[in-house]
Amino acid sequence: MMAANGIRPALLEIVGLSHTFCHNGAAEAVLRDISLVLRQGELVCLIGRSGCGKSTLLKIVAGFLAPIQGRCLLEGRPISRPGPDRCVVFQEDALFPWLTVRENIAFGLRGRKMSAQSQAVEVDRYLDLVGLQGYGDHLPRTLSGGMKQRVALARVLILSPAILLMDEPFGALDAQTRDDMQDLLLDLSRERRQTILFVTHDVQEAVTIADRVLLIDRDTGGIGEELQIELDRPRNRTNEQFQRYCARLHQWLRK
Repeated sequence: MMAANGIRPALLEIVGLSHTFCHNGAAEAVLRDISLVLRQGELVCLIGRSGCGKSTLLKIVAGFLAPIQGRCLLEGRPISRPGPDRCVVFQEDALFPWLTVRENIAFGLRGRKMSAQSQAVEVDRYLDLVGLQGYGDHLPRTLSGGMKQRVALARVLILSPAILLMDEPFGALDAQTRDDMQDLLLDLSRERRQTILFVTHDVQEAVTIADRVLLIDRDTGGIGEELQIELDRPRNRTNEQFQRYCARLHQWLRK
């Protein structure tokens, strides 16, 4: 739903957030005074040099870490702990190796008031959604890396999270499989109007999938730059404007 002015409502608000780690007995600042807003249905990428705090920010939004200062609000409510309204997909698929594909996807539904038949119908729907029809009874060890990430994606999407947090989820995949997974993510994002906060080192990936790209500056610990990607989808990587966006992000990262 959009507001009367045509702007989508704020889903995630981060206000004045700072975080430090203790290293060799000394406090080391990682994030400083981060403020940002994600709106319903947006796909926002975080980029930055190694050690800038991208994954730390994702963990704070997930509720795995408490910030030293500032606050995170999801739909106006403070985030204080992990919850099913915020689901994380990591670079490693983190599937349970002893469970089948179907059982992995259904795992998050345990404890919900759903009949076994209703759960089976939901699992079948998400198997179909991520293109894994016929693989429900397979164990993870029999799957390729891309297929495992499809299972990991289905396992969190079935929970209908308000926001999906993705920490370099396609970084370990080969180039073609990564392209396929980016296409799948964009299809799912469009169909479900899923809000996504996505960490990546890959400039092309950021320009391919993002509505906005935010650079976390390792030197200041804050958001150094913001870039709105104004390209129609699907995006052509050989397009001149696409390449200009990539060049701009590379320039930021070299500063």
